Amino acid sequence: MQTPSLFFWIRHTMPSSVTICKILLFLMLVLTAYIIFMASENFSKSSCPETPLKTITEPTETDLRIKKIIEQVDRQIPHRPFSHVNTTTSATHSVTKIINPKTTYCRGDQLDILLEVRDYLEHRKQYGGDFLRARISSPKLMTGASGQITDFNNGTYHVSFTLFWAGKVSVSLLLIHPSEGASALWRARNRGYDKVIFTGQFANGTSQVFSECGLVLNTSAELCQYLDHRDQEAFYCVKPQRVSCDALTHMKTRSSGVSYLSIKEKNLLRKSNVGIEIMRGFEPITVSQCNNVETMREKCQIGMKSPIPSGYSLQGKWNPAFCKLTQLSNVDVINDCLKGKLIYLMGDSTLRQWMDYFSKFVKTLKYFDHHGSGAFKKYILLDPERHIHMQWKKHGPPFVTNKLYSFKNNEYITREIDRVAGDRNTAIVITLGQHFRLFPVDIFIRRVINIQKAIRRLLLRSPDTKVILKAENIRELHNEAEQVGDFHGYIQYLIMRDIFQDLNVGIIDAWDMTIAYDSRILHPPNNVIENQINMFLNYIC
Repeated sequence: MQTPSLFFWIRHTMPSSVTICKILLFLMLVLTAYIIFMASENFSKSSCPETPLKTITEPTETDLRIKKIIEQVDRQIPHRPFSHVNTTTSATHSVTKIINPKTTYCRGDQLDILLEVRDYLEHRKQYGGDFLRARISSPKLMTGASGQITDFNNGTYHVSFTLFWAGKVSVSLLLIHPSEGASALWRARNRGYDKVIFTGQFANGTSQVFSECGLVLNTSAELCQYLDHRDQEAFYCVKPQRVSCDALTHMKTRSSGVSYLSIKEKNLLRKSNVGIEIMRGFEPITVSQCNNVETMREKCQIGMKSPIPSGYSLQGKWNPAFCKLTQLSNVDVINDCLKGKLIYLMGDSTLRQWMDYFSKFVKTLKYFDHHGSGAFKKYILLDPERHIHMQWKKHGPPFVTNKLYSFKNNEYITREIDRVAGDRNTAIVITLGQHFRLFPVDIFIRRVINIQKAIRRLLLRSPDTKVILKAENIRELHNEAEQVGDFHGYIQYLIMRDIFQDLNVGIIDAWDMTIAYDSRILHPPNNVIENQINMFLNYIC
């Protein structure tokens, strides 16, 4: 027998229209409560993300681009587990030889070296992936340049140097990490977001409340979500009880102590195994002038492609390989260059160093009190008479430091660029990288792609605006390889060059420069900063 429907039951048993209305109202309330309950269940699940913010629809063009870049990098890194250190690359047992040696080398010649890597048992390795660094130098001339390394992925490498200057030239080829170490670092980097603990400070009346924050938080607690939906960027904090998410004022970080390396891998990457010279005992070669006439080059301009190596240092001064650089060392000349300029420096503290240099060298530029505090506040230099405005602002999260810094005016570089009107007297300098080394590489790639899009938007509305990209620089060799080592920086350097290659921007290749100067420190010395700034001034004047 068929069961009567709900509407049949209402129609034949309910004597009053008022009662019918009450029943319908009750059913609507039940339905509403059910919808709210399901929504809250979904919210509680989404409030403990285990990966950065993603769209709930099909992967975006940016998502697919990130995936493709990661796959390209992954193919270049051999995934070779090792059972014993003896099967890994040994700098001592590896062999080098000069390809087509000459009796006389002239300035401008190429010096080509073949490297055959071997393990500690003196067996030739059958795969590549070693993280190497090549450099030539003449210490008495205060001269240096990097070399270009080609990996044949079979245990042999071609190392090529351009002999930019005359004199006695020494050759260095460092094994920073064997391929097994590089493979371990790549895997460990992309395992998790929990190597750094972010602590947010919230205002609560006259007191402060601290709470855990991060790019990803694996918790069921209610979260404050600081989202940029357009660019798919996200940052989270555990919501303090009875405190608004809008009350977040400051941030600091510390290491969590989390490592994704095995004991064997850690031993492979310990200080004594990092940066070992392969070419010990290699005698310097003598390079002659040979009456070579230097080729006339164009003035350095925005849009020029920067090769590898991008230049060399000579007597402490940087000389680009692709353009003519004027040494702007006179204060009056620099003031004339900067007159009427609006300059935005966006990035990390290696770019804030420029502000320190300008304030000390150009005395008419004075700091304007922007009512901030701490080392990472917004810095502004002004010269009202010459109408010069220069400012530095840190990039958005992740920003890693144990010093408390303001989060009130926290912005991603993309949003900062979007607010720049731009004109022929406006210049933007961007640097990115050091703070991203501690996190899976997709975070860095997404940020760089978003910045690329923001630059495109800027140049569409204001094509005369000058945009300069400063690559990240090398740093201390023996400083926490898993966390902030140069292997991570080198991967980011290559990714950044690839993503920005078709943009009409100026390049300051700080990676190449700091290798040439052998500046193995996070914050390069003043002579390196001076040469970076000189290249910047040549681009904008």
